[in-house]
Amino acid sequence: MTCLTCGTENTPGAKFCNECGSPLASGCSSCGTQNSPGAKFCNECGALLSDTAPGAAAAAPQSEAPSPAVPAGSERRLVSVLFADLVGSTTLAEDRDPEESRELLTRFFESASDVIGRYGGSVEKFIGDAVMAVWGVPIAHEDDAERSVRAALELVSAAAGITDAESGLPLQLRAAVLTGEAAATIGAQGQGMVAGDLVNTASRLQSAAPPGSVLVGEATHRATSEAIAYEEAGEQILRGKTAPVAAWRAVRVLGMRGGAGRRSALEPPFVGRDEELRMVKDLFHATIREQKPRLVTIVGHAGIGKSRLGWEFEKYIDGVTINAYWHAGRSPSYGEGISFWALAEMVRERAGIAESDSADEARAKLAVCADEWLTDAEERRWVEPRLAGLLGLDEMPTGQREELFAAWRTFFQRIAERDAVILVFKDLHWADAGLLEFIEHLLSWSKTHPIYVLAMTRPDLFERHPAWGSGVRNATTISLEPLTEAAMAELLHGLVPGLPEDAAAAIVARAEGVPLYAVETVRMLIDRGQLQPSGEGYALSGPIDKLAVPE
Repeated sequence: MTCLTCGTENTPGAKFCNECGSPLASGCSSCGTQNSPGAKFCNECGALLSDTAPGAAAAAPQSEAPSPAVPAGSERRLVSVLFADLVGSTTLAEDRDPEESRELLTRFFESASDVIGRYGGSVEKFIGDAVMAVWGVPIAHEDDAERSVRAALELVSAAAGITDAESGLPLQLRAAVLTGEAAATIGAQGQGMVAGDLVNTASRLQSAAPPGSVLVGEATHRATSEAIAYEEAGEQILRGKTAPVAAWRAVRVLGMRGGAGRRSALEPPFVGRDEELRMVKDLFHATIREQKPRLVTIVGHAGIGKSRLGWEFEKYIDGVTINAYWHAGRSPSYGEGISFWALAEMVRERAGIAESDSADEARAKLAVCADEWLTDAEERRWVEPRLAGLLGLDEMPTGQREELFAAWRTFFQRIAERDAVILVFKDLHWADAGLLEFIEHLLSWSKTHPIYVLAMTRPDLFERHPAWGSGVRNATTISLEPLTEAAMAELLHGLVPGLPEDAAAAIVARAEGVPLYAVETVRMLIDRGQLQPSGEGYALSGPIDKLAVPE
């Protein structure tokens, strides 16, 4: 007797599932008699039993080639199932006002629903302090497995961002994801969308996950290993399973969807910046929700992790289902005619203009781009020449700077009228006053457009322009401080598993909380042959008498 809700096998004759409490037998609508699952007619009065009655199709006859039972009105689907559960919630609720416990769980459930929805999943149900979600039903995507693992990692991070007011401690979550075939009920919303052994196993695997971690099964690991970094978690002995289940622990997202943009160079784990990344994400979603522009300035010294924070945000944006138009540009530190270089890079990216394109090819692509986004012919005739001047394709039309700013602003506003626009300005400390004025002009005039500006800069910017951002209504500054010794040690051991403790301590002390310095020191030791591959990690080929400065 298989429960259609959670997939648990129950003893013959049971009326309710011993795992989730759902009814297992069919109730006759005419006389109320309980009939065995699979019965078509009532054994008391002969009335036709409804196919939609609970448990009416819970069992299917065995064929010569046994296959998972598929209830009426259902079909077999390849799905990914996520189970996530709060750790220690019973202890949290002990000796506490029920209203406070409910408020805490409500915050978690709301956060979980948002995260699952952003990655295109559907919440199947909330069970106590746990959540079950599914991908592949009702709409299937080729990257559903990856979406579900990304969502699981995000859920763990989101839970850590919710602090219990009484204890002052962050919540901890554990999660598991399994991919495989299940019976999917057509047209079901919420509870009852999928059933089968896959659901039950995912629940059991979740209970085996350590707090703050995500475990996945073999099929999920195979489908997502290009985009997600994993560590082997060994075979898990799960209650109710006759054979152990192989598992892997999801560590972090390596690249964009399908592993695109994955870096072949040494990339350490992302540590010590979870709160800052959550803030960047939350402010972006506030921009969409409020339909208002926003400026977020990330400040930190060289090598402190500004670019890495931006890369983590870019991977996040690529993974969620929210549509957003991404633009990025860097302000160079030298050269002539570079006042608006970063802005020009963004326009080239949007128009698909490559560095190898001739001037005529670039003009043709710019014309196509302008025609796509500037639907008003008169407005297009006014804006396009000023975009061509920005790209250096033609002489800039005569006029005041305010007119140029208005034309460039209009281009991005028209894009933002379709979906959110993200503008990432890198190395803004090298920008001149003109670009800074344009950014503030864009944000001040775009009062009803979801334009999200992420500015990355060293503290030098505020020495030259102390009033930066003061003219923008929605402006936030995030300062990146040096990483703690514990975070630096975690970074090193994640980057070079097996690195001897004395060598790690020497690098941590020398790096002084600057992650780039630690990464470059490790790369230097590898290049010089002082760190040699050994098993799954590295081993020193000899003592390190003195750490040189990385080139």
